[in-house]
Amino acid sequence: MPRVPGVPTRSAGLLGRLAYRYARRRFGAVPEPLTVLMHHPGAAAASIVAELAAERALRHLPESLRDLVTYRVATTVGCSWCVDFGTMLMRHAGLDVERLRELDAYPTSPLFTDLERRALAYADAATAQPMTVTDEMVAALDAELGHRGLVELTSVIALENHRARFNHALGITDQGFTSGDACRIPVPADAAIGAGVTARG
Repeated sequence: MPRVPGVPTRSAGLLGRLAYRYARRRFGAVPEPLTVLMHHPGAAAASIVAELAAERALRHLPESLRDLVTYRVATTVGCSWCVDFGTMLMRHAGLDVERLRELDAYPTSPLFTDLERRALAYADAATAQPMTVTDEMVAALDAELGHRGLVELTSVIALENHRARFNHALGITDQGFTSGDACRIPVPADAAIGAGVTARG
């Protein structure tokens, strides 16, 4: 259970109700981070706009590369919700999720291309505290991806850092998207806030 309870549908206002309905239709359940964000409608609106804009705009790089670095950031930060949700999205996109088991061995594993290895190392360096990105890393990726690709890769990494750190800090954990049982953590019922009892909103 998150450190801050989610906002139930009845209390979520027009934006929340619309967002919950859209999410339920698209993903089969309302993502728990969204229900927590609805405590601050302005922050929720900003997040929704940013996510939708990023989804439409960040399409220069191959989807598999974007998803791979996103997953790496999620595991590095320790966001189990992001790992769960990201795995579901990759599976739905028809990507190879089995090789994720070898992700920690990416520097030497034959399951990853040279570009993927460089991108994953960059994701690690950009996520580290303090960051350990080097001029050489950036130059190598820029030479292969171009300025546009490098900026997109960096944006994807930064966006996932934002998501993962928000969720991890507020104790939002995996929701069951990978297992197909996402509705085990549905939108909280109005009378159940803080009581650990849930309803399907």
